[in-house]
Amino acid sequence: MPLDSIAGANIVLGVTGGIAAYKAVELLRLLEKQNAVVTPVLTKGATRFVSELTFNALCSTKAYSSLIDYDEPILHTKLGKNADLILVAPATARLIGTYAAGIASDLLTSVLIATNAPVIVCPAMHTEMYENIAVQENLATLKRRKVIVVDSEYGRLAQNDVGKGRLASLDTILAVVKRTLMSHTSLSDKTVTVTAGGTKEYVDPVRFISNKSSGKQGIAIALEAYYRGATVNLVSTVVGIPDYLYGLENFNIYHVETAQQMSEKVLELSHFSNLVIMAAAVADFRVANESRLKIHRQEGTPKLELVPTVDIISELVTLRSKSVTKNSNSIFKHQKIIGFAAETDNLDERALAKLKNKNVDFLVANDVSKADIGFDSDLNAVSIYNRGGLIKHVAKKNKHEVAAEILDVYESEI
Repeated sequence: MPLDSIAGANIVLGVTGGIAAYKAVELLRLLEKQNAVVTPVLTKGATRFVSELTFNALCSTKAYSSLIDYDEPILHTKLGKNADLILVAPATARLIGTYAAGIASDLLTSVLIATNAPVIVCPAMHTEMYENIAVQENLATLKRRKVIVVDSEYGRLAQNDVGKGRLASLDTILAVVKRTLMSHTSLSDKTVTVTAGGTKEYVDPVRFISNKSSGKQGIAIALEAYYRGATVNLVSTVVGIPDYLYGLENFNIYHVETAQQMSEKVLELSHFSNLVIMAAAVADFRVANESRLKIHRQEGTPKLELVPTVDIISELVTLRSKSVTKNSNSIFKHQKIIGFAAETDNLDERALAKLKNKNVDFLVANDVSKADIGFDSDLNAVSIYNRGGLIKHVAKKNKHEVAAEILDVYESEI
């Protein structure tokens, strides 16, 4: 069964004998920080790089490296049955080949074969080994058997070589672990499109007007939807999106700048989206007389004529309505749209008016006049409304926790 978080999850952390084995120590710390119960299982090769003692000093359970040197007569079966997840990081070519062949040659491969829990394998090896056809065929075999493979990255390897084969970033691995353990059935077959950041409406090639937004809340919502098993489309104006998000399978990132560009991309993606969350701060106005050349101070103060930008939410609602009329079996029939409202006064009144005016299914409003939440902060406090009024008030929390609250409301009403 999927879990609501990885806290309390029983994770077997398999470590094999590659130079990346030292990263498994930090991975253990990250998992323990999330309150997972981690049992390290080291191969004989792994102990040449990191010792069983090192893991025992850090984990809340016990590390193992041998099939028969412990009091448990059938240790591999016990670990396999009790595991909610088995994570092998790093996974060498030897481990991948042995596992693909179904050979139980040591404790780790015995645990892998003696479990029904989901398995994540994170390859790490030299480029020539990684690209070898035998290794690639073995990885393909594991994928066919529903083993989750977190692909290697391009980067610095042993002996100062550079190429493909580097262990995926720990942030990437942790995100896949969360997704595997937390996938909710109500989102696992859904596509969620989320917008983030403030759009830029250009005055000239070097200047623009914009709405203030860090994009943190939108990115947090997109990541939470990914954890819950959705295919995610993030349409963002934010430049500083964490690098590891680009490496996640089923997490698509589209960069835009203007309201018009965001509108075009969101409307395109809406044809495949069960849920659209408009968390971006879309500028309400653009410059009608945008200059093709830089405006210089010596030319005097320019006169800027502002005109409304495209109303993306209204476009979405109209498209949904027309599409349902034409084809009642389309994805639009059950599509939900969540709008956002950043207000400085009369929050309830303005939020309910916007919800009614825009005809969205839910609206999330926050008071951006408070310095400790909202813009640029890692914290937020929001009120969530549907057409019947206020559903939930979320007190000040981390934006990732706020994202979870928002998706909880959506899931509870579908």
